[in-house]
Amino acid sequence: LPIEKVTVVVKGSPVINDATMEDADLAGLPRSVEVIDNGSDGPGTILETCSQVFVDRFKEADLVIAKGQGNYETLSDVDKNMFFVLKAKCPVIAQDLDCEVGEMIFRKSKTFSDAVDLVKEAE
Repeated sequence: LPIEKVTVVVKGSPVINDATMEDADLAGLPRSVEVIDNGSDGPGTILETCSQVFVDRFKEADLVIAKGQGNYETLSDVDKNMFFVLKAKCPVIAQDLDCEVGEMIFRKSKTFSDAVDLVKEAE
């Protein structure tokens, strides 16, 4: 995807060990990609508690890459083309993902459409 189509999303305020806008600034992310916060101070991404700006961007996105078990727990049933990157930290999630506790996972969402041509859409 062209870099101008990439948006990095951070938490609206500190929660557990999730990245915030301050972390993104320290890492220099705003120099190369758009960075927004989701407006939420809860773990994971519960769309009903996020800002309208974030929800609109989420709905418009062709593809979402969601990091962390909290995002898997809160977004895995959302009808969206997503990939989840996480470490299975508990038996319940490991069973859901058919993996071992502690295993690193990169998995597409259950509703992922194989018909999406992201390369063509980016042109």
